[in-house]
Amino acid sequence: MTETTQTPPEDKLDFKRILPILVIVLVDLMGLSIIIPLLPLYAARFGAEPILVGILQAAYPLMQFLGAPILGRLSDRFGRKPVLIASQIGTLIGFIMLGFANSLLLLFISRIIDGLSGANISTAQAAIADSTNEKTRTQGLGLVGAAFGVGFVLGPVLAFIVLASTGQNYQAVAWTAALFSFASILLTTFWFKETVTDAADPEASRKRRPFSFGALREAMAHRPTIWFLVIVMFFYQVAFGGYEQLFSLFTLNQLGMDARDTSGLFMLAGILIIVIQGGLIGRWSKKKGDRWLALMGIGALAIGLIGTALTPAIPVPWYEKARVLESLAGQGEFRVSIQSINVNLPDETSRGWFGIVWLMIASIPAALGGGTLQPAVNSLITKASDKSEVGGMLGLSSAAYSAANAIAPLFYGALFQWFGPPVPFFVGGAILLILFIVAPRVIKNPA
Repeated sequence: MTETTQTPPEDKLDFKRILPILVIVLVDLMGLSIIIPLLPLYAARFGAEPILVGILQAAYPLMQFLGAPILGRLSDRFGRKPVLIASQIGTLIGFIMLGFANSLLLLFISRIIDGLSGANISTAQAAIADSTNEKTRTQGLGLVGAAFGVGFVLGPVLAFIVLASTGQNYQAVAWTAALFSFASILLTTFWFKETVTDAADPEASRKRRPFSFGALREAMAHRPTIWFLVIVMFFYQVAFGGYEQLFSLFTLNQLGMDARDTSGLFMLAGILIIVIQGGLIGRWSKKKGDRWLALMGIGALAIGLIGTALTPAIPVPWYEKARVLESLAGQGEFRVSIQSINVNLPDETSRGWFGIVWLMIASIPAALGGGTLQPAVNSLITKASDKSEVGGMLGLSSAAYSAANAIAPLFYGALFQWFGPPVPFFVGGAILLILFIVAPRVIKNPA
C-alpha cells in the first residue's frame, strides 16, 4: 500500500540543487528592495520634482526591459554562471555609484546600470528551468517568486534599521545594498554550479545558435503560444503592478488609512503570496497542471481587482483626519506644510468596519492571482520552448514584466487622477477578464 502512495523520485523537486539559485535571488532582492523606498527622498535631496522622481523610478524597469532578453539569450549560449556574475558586478557598480552620488545625474546613471544588470532574473529563472523537469518546474519557479517576496519584505525592514542606527544616512543604505550585491557575487562564484550542461564544452557551445534579435524573432514566430503567454505576462503586470503601486493611495482616499495601516495589509498579502508560491503552487501544478493554474490566476486576479474597486468608501474606525494629515506632512527637514498636501481624505462622520473588511476579502483573490500567475506562465513558456532557447524566451517574459512595471504607475496614476480611485482597478480587472475569455482557446496543455 505504501508503495502506491509514494511520490516517484522524478516527481520530487531537488531542493539541494536549486537552493543556491534561491539564496542568490534572495540576496540580490535584499540589495534591491533596501533601496526602493528611499529613491524618492534621495532624488528630492537634489531638487527633483515629482515628475522627475517618477521618471527616475521608471528608469530601472525600462533598462530591465532592454537587458532581460539579451542576458537571457547570452546565458543560453555561454551558460548561466558567467552571465549571472557579470550582471551582479554591474549591479555592484550601480550601488557603489549610488553611495557616491552627489547629483541627480549620478542617481540616474546608477539606476540605469543597475536596471541593465538587474535583468539577470531571467537567467536565474532559466537556471531553475535547467534544474527541474516538467513536473517540478512550476514549483521551482514558484520558489523563486517566494524568494522575491521574502526579499521585498526583509529589504525595507533592513533599510529602517540602517537609517535608525546611522541617523538617516542614505549613503549607509546604499553601501549596505552594495554589500549584499558583493555577497551574491561570492555565492555565485563559489557555490552556484553551471546548469547548462554543455556550457563548458567549446565544441557544443559553438553549435549553439549565436545571440541575435533575428534569431529570437525567428524562434518566436514558430511558437504563437509563447507570444500569447508573453502578452499575458505584460497585461498581468500592468494590472497587478498598478494595483501594488497605487494601493496605498487608494486606501488613503477610500478608507483614510495612513502608511502604517496600509503596510500591515501589504505584510499580510506578502505572507499569503509567500505561502502560495513557496508551498501550494507546486501541489496545484502537479494535480491540475500549469494551464489550469494560469487560467485560475487570471480569473482570481480579475475578481480581486474588481472587488477592490467596489470597496465602500467607509473610513476605518480609528480614522482621524488631523492625525493622517500630520503623518503625511512628515518630520524634520523633510516636513512639508499641511496646507500644501493635495490629497482627498474621507469625512470622519461615517467610520466603520465594512470598508476595511470588504477590502481584506477582496485582497485574498488578488494575492492568489498575483502569486500563481507569473510562475505558471513562465513554466508554460519553458515547456513550449526549445531547450537551447529557454533563457531567451524567459528573457522576453522578463522584458514584458519590466515594461509593464514602467507603464503601470503612469497608466493607473492617470486613470486615478482623471476618473477617480476605483477606475484603474476596474480597468485592470476588465483587461484580465478579456484575457480570461481568450486564454482557454490559445493556451494548451504542454505535449
